[in-house]
Amino acid sequence: MCKNIYQDLCDIVGSEHVLRDEPMSRHTTFRLGGPADFLVMPDREALPEVIACCKENDIPFLVIGNGSNLLCGDGGVDGVVIEIGKRMADIRIDGTAVTAEAGALLSAAAAQAAAADLTGLEFAAGIPGSVGGAVVMNAGAYGGEMKDILTEVTVLTEKGDICTLPKESLDLSYRHSIVTERGYIVLSVSMKLSEGNPDAIYGRMAELKEKRVSKQPLEYPSAGSTFKRPEGYFAGKLIEDAGLRGFSCGGAQVSEKHCGFVINRGNASAADVRSLMEQVQKTVAEQFGVMLEPEVKFVGKFV
Repeated sequence: MCKNIYQDLCDIVGSEHVLRDEPMSRHTTFRLGGPADFLVMPDREALPEVIACCKENDIPFLVIGNGSNLLCGDGGVDGVVIEIGKRMADIRIDGTAVTAEAGALLSAAAAQAAAADLTGLEFAAGIPGSVGGAVVMNAGAYGGEMKDILTEVTVLTEKGDICTLPKESLDLSYRHSIVTERGYIVLSVSMKLSEGNPDAIYGRMAELKEKRVSKQPLEYPSAGSTFKRPEGYFAGKLIEDAGLRGFSCGGAQVSEKHCGFVINRGNASAADVRSLMEQVQKTVAEQFGVMLEPEVKFVGKFV
């Protein structure tokens, strides 16, 4: 069956866009994860056919974007990983409207908006995820969120239909949307920005970049903020107050620069990261009665 599914996938997207036994460490910002049986990089036209092929052959599949919010197990991923990336990364600007395919980097969309003198997307300039992933998680930073600028999202449904949904139907809230719950796959996103002053736009982007560089451990692989913000608290502050700054498990460490980040110091395993996260959760719960909820998504096999 593996040989057949490989050939089927090659027939759909071209053999150059199908990888076998592909290390997921090459496709996540944590730089962690064992091999996927198959990793496929479709364009928009081929994506529905790839998914249909997996379903017809009863092959499990996982759809990912830039891998900036994933912890992939050391045992890898069974079946097919579908990466929505460079082959679905078109960005178009028409007046104050910005339309981006799901695989476009959020930072690229912010850069193109700035070049067109459009304001509203500055907060996203340093977020490493894809546009599609940003919608799924209602990504945000420094007072801005995707829900502030979204107008509509085009998705592929579980039944294989393509439909366009207004943002009001997505139940966007803190790090949440209905996209995953409904089994939708984001194809493209429409955003409404405003005309702005170029100096002010680039000034704000430079200001936010400086904040990130000075306060976040960007020199190490990570998945950004590891835990969601508990209501009434800040995850990083709770972790720091629990005495866990610099706490390590194997090659994984609570960043000394920002306790809200778990980092890969270069020799971590996914098991190290998961164990560290669990110990952080346990310690914070014992000391403060708050159970931290991971913002990172666990995928694949943990061994």
